[in-house]
Amino acid sequence: MRILFFLYLLVLPSLLFSQEVTPKKNLDMNSQYSSITDTVKKKKALVAKIDQYQIVTIEHDTTIVDTSLTIKSAYRQNYLRRDNFGLLPFSNIGQTYNVLQYSLTDFSPYPDMGFQGKHFNFMSASDIRYYHVATPLTELFFNTSIGKGQNVDSFITLNTSKNLNFFAAYRGLRSEGKYINQLTSIGNFRIGASYNTTDKRYVLYTHYTYQDVLNEENGGITTAEDFESGDPTFTNRQRLEVYLTDAESFLKGKRLFFDHAFRINPKQASNNLYVTHQFNFENKFFEYKQPTVLSTVENTFVERFGESYVTSNIKDQTRFEKLYNKAGLTYENVLLGKFNFFIDDYRSNYKYYRIILNNDGNGVAVNDNLYRQVNNIGGQYEYQKNKWNGRFLLTRSITKETISDLDAKLRYNLNEKIQFDFRYQNISKLPNNNYELYQSSYVQYNWGKDFKNEKINSFSGKIYTPWLNGEVQYSVLNDHLYFEDVSTTEQKANRTQIVNPAQYGNIINYISVKANREFKFGDFGFDNTFLYQKVTQSELILNVPDFVTRNTFYYSAYFFDKALFLQTGIIFNYFTKYYANDYNPVVAEMFVQNTKKIGGYPTFDFFLNAKIRQTRIYLKAEHFNSTFGESNYYSAPNNPYRDFTIRFGLVWNFFQ
Repeated sequence: MRILFFLYLLVLPSLLFSQEVTPKKNLDMNSQYSSITDTVKKKKALVAKIDQYQIVTIEHDTTIVDTSLTIKSAYRQNYLRRDNFGLLPFSNIGQTYNVLQYSLTDFSPYPDMGFQGKHFNFMSASDIRYYHVATPLTELFFNTSIGKGQNVDSFITLNTSKNLNFFAAYRGLRSEGKYINQLTSIGNFRIGASYNTTDKRYVLYTHYTYQDVLNEENGGITTAEDFESGDPTFTNRQRLEVYLTDAESFLKGKRLFFDHAFRINPKQASNNLYVTHQFNFENKFFEYKQPTVLSTVENTFVERFGESYVTSNIKDQTRFEKLYNKAGLTYENVLLGKFNFFIDDYRSNYKYYRIILNNDGNGVAVNDNLYRQVNNIGGQYEYQKNKWNGRFLLTRSITKETISDLDAKLRYNLNEKIQFDFRYQNISKLPNNNYELYQSSYVQYNWGKDFKNEKINSFSGKIYTPWLNGEVQYSVLNDHLYFEDVSTTEQKANRTQIVNPAQYGNIINYISVKANREFKFGDFGFDNTFLYQKVTQSELILNVPDFVTRNTFYYSAYFFDKALFLQTGIIFNYFTKYYANDYNPVVAEMFVQNTKKIGGYPTFDFFLNAKIRQTRIYLKAEHFNSTFGESNYYSAPNNPYRDFTIRFGLVWNFFQ
């Protein structure tokens, strides 16, 4: 990783200074003259407009670079760099999250490696953005962390010509945390390009990523009474006993991706025919290490995860490779829209370098490999006319591994200020690999399963207006997969935690209603987001809080002849009590539990934000009410939420 970062620093300056500085005809030309002296005049420098700095998704949706300072952009000043409403972070930055808003879950019919607790900041192919910029654009992001460390994200993109763009970025995090054995060290390196011929006959998007996520794992605190007592002795969180003092988990992955299209007819016309191809090769590696197997709880040895095959130095490794190819033919008509017909090939290999034998040694209990091959045929229709914009996708497998996906999206723009979005998804997805195969040095953490496909039916609608933004979602889940605590009563009494995968045979109905409204009173603002959720199920499997809210009261104004824009206020967060999922580091997954509720506590954050030209500065006192309130705040049953912390950050954009 250090070598990649060094190459990144070495190559980017040469790319930057090699960019052409010759004025382009498509730039905004200001023909007025500015006076240099009383007798000498010269033309003003060419100025690129902000709409010439474009961000493009893999689905070719385009937005504009945003350098404004608003309350919405301030919500994105965090580790994930997006609004994390509906996610409950653990006490240290870079750890996993508990999901408060289930409708944030995104579904794909294809199986992934698993270990979802490690993937919140692991960028998928759809997370990568491409760019088209008039001049080189650089963004520097910085935020302080918990304890020693920092969170940085540096990014640069430039067009060497109107047709060719390059980008490169590196996001790095190191955060010590306040509890024993809680360090996080994370890196996301990505580099890519987009290209099109002048006549747009050929278009290419490509990128390469290398990502790694290292977390020290402490398994949570052993004695909640010490944390909740308010005893000043435990204000220093290093004095709270934890289950694991030297365990760590590590996930790394590489990906090579490109998506390109070639128009068969030489010139753009009212009828066009394209050949399309998408390629995605990715490999991942997950490792769980624990040198000391036995935990110590109040001077007593505890087998936290049960009996182990080894007495020390656990080192469990899982490998995963994926190769995806998709080839298609697209017909485009100016009046009718785009019709795309495709066939794809998905292959993955999930493997270990050992097998687990039966107790008698005569047969294989757990295999070392799970190989999948899925071929699909499908079609996609895109339509954009006047106020309507739609995309409809249908795929179905033609191989033994059966999957299907019906995804219909429709958008209606009533006018420039009012927009309606509708979506329906009917999906049959294969289980992630770690549900069906897992090997561990812990005896009861080995399994080979054969689960049914999960089936999800989901309806959602969104409305955006100047007065109210709203979302509604209704989902029906069949054969829902989850992890559960299967510890016996005796094991629980001995503080042993055994987690295995399971499948729920009944139907789960989920509904959510979310609303956002901002009120303005002169220089004062009051931004409110409310979420209501209801789950109907015969057992407590899908657990979410009924009510989640975030309310921000703030003041904003310009100072010093509008050279400084200032924004300051207080953020209130709250969710009702519920049986939150717990976290297990051996499988890096959240699991269902029904013994302890968390929630019902408010958190208050004070913030002071400022903008000077293209620099945005952020100062935040997080959870300041923890200094005088009760210590009853948790992210998961054994993992306290973060204490009062002062954090500083900035985002700096350069338009060269």
